[in-house]
Amino acid sequence: MDKKDYSVIENYMHACMKDSAHDVEHVYRVLNNALVIARSTQNVDYDILIAACLLHDIARPEQIADPKLCHATVGSEKARMFLVNNGFSTEFAERVKDCIRTHRFRKNDQPETLEAKILFDADKLDVAGAIGIARTLVYKGTVSDPLYTRKQDGSISDGAEDETSSFFREYKFKLENLYDRFYTETGKQLALNRRKAAEQFYENLYQEVSALDEEGKKLLSLQIN
Repeated sequence: MDKKDYSVIENYMHACMKDSAHDVEHVYRVLNNALVIARSTQNVDYDILIAACLLHDIARPEQIADPKLCHATVGSEKARMFLVNNGFSTEFAERVKDCIRTHRFRKNDQPETLEAKILFDADKLDVAGAIGIARTLVYKGTVSDPLYTRKQDGSISDGAEDETSSFFREYKFKLENLYDRFYTETGKQLALNRRKAAEQFYENLYQEVSALDEEGKKLLSLQIN
């Protein structure tokens, strides 16, 4: 990809990114992850991959405005139109669209092309390990979700059976389970290398708040007649 085309796509991405948890730095980390994965992969179309990485989250503002929308679906068409309107071929735009459409973890629409699989893995890597914990906490704070909720007996829930949104629920629903969802061997290995950091943070946080909660209840009961 020549510098001019890269700049056109990059500038458009900058204009679209408004979400603190899915900001321009997230996009650059995804791009870097993708390049690392692609380095050990044959027959990668780098132009398609780079464009898809830069544009994969451009419809986050639309999803924030209307949570019923899927940013992957909306963003794939938004990217296609942008590329076609800026002189890129229809074939190129359609291939980038396909990558973006299938990059979302919560969708069952699985990536099929090599570039789509690399984008999927690169995006998921930014939810793995310490960076994944940090981004999730930022996002949960943005939407005013709590760290955890309580069970009916008043004890702190670990998130595994929660219906109410919280950081613990997001960890149990997504962060804990993403390690089996990688399509490339390089992506899978990179994720496994980061896994321990996320597990330790969650376990330490859960133990800290649970232990304090139990001790506090006991001490309070001695003061309340």
